[in-house]
Amino acid sequence: MVEAAIHGYLTALSLILAIGAQNAFVLRQGLRREHVGAVVAVCAGSDAVLIAAGVGGFGAMSRIAPWLGEAMRWAGVAFLLVYGALRFRAAARGGEALKPAPGAAAPLATVLATCLVLTWANPHVYLDTVVLLGSISAQYAPHGLAFGVAAMLGSLSFFAALGYGARFLAPLFARPRAWVWLEIGVGLTMWVLAAGLVFTG
Repeated sequence: MVEAAIHGYLTALSLILAIGAQNAFVLRQGLRREHVGAVVAVCAGSDAVLIAAGVGGFGAMSRIAPWLGEAMRWAGVAFLLVYGALRFRAAARGGEALKPAPGAAAPLATVLATCLVLTWANPHVYLDTVVLLGSISAQYAPHGLAFGVAAMLGSLSFFAALGYGARFLAPLFARPRAWVWLEIGVGLTMWVLAAGLVFTG
């Protein structure tokens, strides 16, 4: 059971560490210090639901209905292209509007809606949590529950560290120019991920 838990925690971390739209959003909110707790809760909670589905055997659906993977892939391409374009537009407008400032926080409902879209509209989330973690957990039967719970804790610890640790970078991102480069980097990352979905699918 201990081995299953350790592997579940480390496997979840290794999958989540990859830069993506969700992680970039959590980092951005952490730098702005806007609704960080709520964003971390949504990301970790969503992962927990998907990990539970994967460990519970939902990953088998990709084998029963192969078209689901292809549909998620192209939906992900469109989503990543649009989100990347929005980040480039924000960079073109300059960093002043993105500079953390009292009273400039986005409404909680808007932040949570964006976070939910970035999480649930990303096909990589399903591939990593439902399919990959679900299939790996089968190797640790009958301790799949320990594997799944540890994977959930890995997700929670990562998002908490990313969201709350981002504030230590605040002095750097107090400069509007740094925010511009962050937006450009996020936009490029989104388009690279989209290209990866197109050419590796």
